[in-house]
Amino acid sequence: QVQLVESGGGLVQPGGSLRLSCAASASIFGNNIRAWYRQAPGKERELVAAMTSTGSTNYGDSVKGRFTISRDNANNKVYLEMNSLKPEDTAVYYCNLNYGYPPRQYWGQGTQVTVSL
Repeated sequence: QVQLVESGGGLVQPGGSLRLSCAASASIFGNNIRAWYRQAPGKERELVAAMTSTGSTNYGDSVKGRFTISRDNANNKVYLEMNSLKPEDTAVYYCNLNYGYPPRQYWGQGTQVTVSL
């Protein structure tokens, strides 16, 4: 089992920035997709950003141009740089990994991001 642990969440003012981190308990190699999802109260979980093992990225429409996903394979980490934050970005953010054979999805415990005055 791969354990995922998010960190970096907190309270930030609109227009501010946060950098989330996700550490994996084991080395991730070969075919995989690492991603960030978020879920706000009363809403379904939605994809924020994803990165394949070849470096391709995909972003949710609401965060394009503001958020950036990156990885550090040597340290088994993935990051989400969030800029120009808006109140509607308030949610619990979850790290996600699609990996292995047969493929499985792994989830972190989530980290709260609150954008408010």
